[in-house]
Amino acid sequence: MELTLIIKQTAELSHYILVYQKIRFSIYQMIKILEISLKENTIHKLKKYSKAPSRFTISRILEIPSSNEDLKGIQFVEKAVSHVKEKDYDFIEPPLQWAEAWDLSNWVMITAHVKDQLAGGCIVAYDTKGISILEERSDLTALWDIRVSSNFQRQGIGSQLFDCAVVWSKNHNCKIMNIETQNNNVPACHFYAQKGSALKSIDRFHYPDFPDEIQLIWQKKI
Repeated sequence: MELTLIIKQTAELSHYILVYQKIRFSIYQMIKILEISLKENTIHKLKKYSKAPSRFTISRILEIPSSNEDLKGIQFVEKAVSHVKEKDYDFIEPPLQWAEAWDLSNWVMITAHVKDQLAGGCIVAYDTKGISILEERSDLTALWDIRVSSNFQRQGIGSQLFDCAVVWSKNHNCKIMNIETQNNNVPACHFYAQKGSALKSIDRFHYPDFPDEIQLIWQKKI
């Protein structure tokens, strides 16, 4: 796969133009990635961001061993669920609620566009009080959200968004990026592992409203 990365920076906005060749179809696809501050017009920006859905099909889960003291050696077992269902993160917690609950002035939104159409995006949280995944540290970020619309998946967009989040974190002198997901989001777990993240913690009782879900915190060292 051929990849060219062109970076043009301005005072408030960075443009990343990613050009890659699809091996299967031997054609070129242009992806424009924008880095957008959430200091101003936050609600308006989150409304646009949420136009890319954040939902997936739960057909398998990761079974977590009862003894998980040694996370480095932990081995997950995938298990098919008895009833396939859809999970929509935005239904559980709409993006607009983030602005109501926390100060997003230190956060960044990174969006991917294909032919001026929103293909996906991610949001990086940084240096914000009241968010446990940030551990009250200024040398750590959290990949708060990452999404790619279904018709743009399996084109490398999620991977490029993840990489841009890492670059943004590194530019803010951060050493670690934490990521939260659940044991029923098997594709996300595979994705984070493939991107070099390691499992940091497991919490079986983090979601009282969803007792069947287990919280998994992944950690990407920068």
